[in-house]
Amino acid sequence: MTAKKVVVLEYGSGNVRSAVRALEAAGADVELTADPKAIQDADGVVVPGVGAFAAVMDALKASGSWRWIGRRIAGGKPVLGICVGHQVFFERGVEHGVKTEGLGEWPGVVERLKADVIPHMGWNTVKAAEGSNLFKGIENERFYFVHSYAVLDWAFDVTQPAMTPPKVTWSNHGSDFVAAVENGPLSAVQFHPEKSGEAGQKLLRNWLASL
Repeated sequence: MTAKKVVVLEYGSGNVRSAVRALEAAGADVELTADPKAIQDADGVVVPGVGAFAAVMDALKASGSWRWIGRRIAGGKPVLGICVGHQVFFERGVEHGVKTEGLGEWPGVVERLKADVIPHMGWNTVKAAEGSNLFKGIENERFYFVHSYAVLDWAFDVTQPAMTPPKVTWSNHGSDFVAAVENGPLSAVQFHPEKSGEAGQKLLRNWLASL
């Protein structure tokens, strides 16, 4: 079986080599690049993210990558966001009182977790969405989180009767927060599958199998 061609988006978000290695271990043919043609031609694109919401959005805009990601999604081509690469697909982020517009694929605000211990760092369980493809066979596993901000409230309006509502997976640290979303070609996870052992590998294999 031919390996799926996956681009890990290189836009200056920090060390993403672990994501590349994890995808290779899951069976993908991986290229780390920001080349527009490679982004459009790949079977799947992974948007990683390390650090602050505003910094990642600035980097996506500076590189022009956000346009190509938007075109992929509009064309029904699969994209997977990881950590801050998950967060930027929401409407906006609020850090230290500063509001930053996100990519706006989903409603919601990325805000500081309501927990006594920040950041949320370590292994945690999730409540997988019914019918989830990403979490098939790993619904009861734990995943590795490192974050201080998340989407705490989800309110998705289905404006067309034929539209299928996104599948939303939750976790809890102090309060509930969105741990993953699956919405047609666009999927994203708040945790790091590349740091989540065999459960993370299985999630990546599930995603690759859907391409």
